[in-house]
Amino acid sequence: MRRQFLAATFVCAMFAGAARAEQAVIVPSVHDFAAMLPSPPTPGSVFEKDELVILMNIQNHRSPSDIARAQADAANRNIFLFASIFGAKFNAKDLPATAALSNLVEADEKADIEPVKKLVPRLRPFAVDKDLHPVCPVKKTDDSYPSGHTMSGYLEALTLASILPQEKDAILARASDYAENRLVCGVHHPSDLAAGKLLAYALFPILIEDPHFQAARGAAQEELRKALNLQSAAK
Repeated sequence: MRRQFLAATFVCAMFAGAARAEQAVIVPSVHDFAAMLPSPPTPGSVFEKDELVILMNIQNHRSPSDIARAQADAANRNIFLFASIFGAKFNAKDLPATAALSNLVEADEKADIEPVKKLVPRLRPFAVDKDLHPVCPVKKTDDSYPSGHTMSGYLEALTLASILPQEKDAILARASDYAENRLVCGVHHPSDLAAGKLLAYALFPILIEDPHFQAARGAAQEELRKALNLQSAAK
């Protein structure tokens, strides 16, 4: 029920963004990730108000268990957020090569995409509507757009799915839940999530061409095939 409710609200927000069709995505000639994004909803616009309504509905319906999961995800920004799929054996201590790959992915994400957040000083939702009360750690900087956690979650998901394609659907579903938990936290607008996902998908094809990434991914692939007793994995 929770997943269906949040997914519905997220889709509504994405359709609201689609209504701004004139601000369509531009394919950059170089790695100009900022050029790929539409502007976030204008402060005070109907689109922003619609997003605040979505967040208020989530706030009114989030349960203690929803909050606990969102708080746990807020503190976990690496590939091991997918332990919910693979179990307790999927951890940094037992999988050092996978941990190294995750660290590389996170470093590239911050270096290549996080600066985009500084270009659009968007207020966090709780700074726009004082009736919204976040339940996760908050930042004082006005850098709500795009969502960094969402970028990280999807980039780690795409990386892991490239190694374990047979688990792709479950991995991407978990990435979606991870992103939606930023709404449960009350620290992002839905369009922040949509932008973060878009940027992760833009960066990944570039990342897989990097020799350092390829080497780290190869080591993690061999490690995971053994640890998870898999007979096949992506080459």
